Amino acid sequence: MQAKLIPVDGGAAFVINRDVTVVGRSRELCDLAIQQSSVSKLQCLIAKTDGLLFIRDLASTNGTKVNGQRVTRGALLPGDELAFASVKYRVHLGPSIPGEEDEEEVIGPDEDTMEINVRDLPDEDFEPADSTPSKSDVRLLSDDSAAS
Repeated sequence: MQAKLIPVDGGAAFVINRDVTVVGRSRELCDLAIQQSSVSKLQCLIAKTDGLLFIRDLASTNGTKVNGQRVTRGALLPGDELAFASVKYRVHLGPSIPGEEDEEEVIGPDEDTMEINVRDLPDEDFEPADSTPSKSDVRLLSDDSAAS
């Protein structure tokens, strides 16, 4: 089973090959380092288990969105659009494509980091999460903080 994030605006796909992948702006701390000022140093975690992907936002400033809906955590489905602030990816979950197994999976300053230079976008404040219901296929999980 192969899981990868494909940039909506084009560019190299990021293959998720670890059980836990850290996403953010920090080259030193993140497996997927996105060089865009609107992305937090530590944006979110992506957990890969049994062929499924789960995300958890790490209290990022501009949020993590799935299909346009700001989320704190949830499950990702094939074809979902995952956005870290203004940077968008399409989620691919499926069988490995023949011939791609030999491709270099991680690009960057070292073997554990992929650096993506995003086109210069205007540095602006982002709107807060909309509380209106979404027709998204996102499966939200219960919030630990609500249990008290």
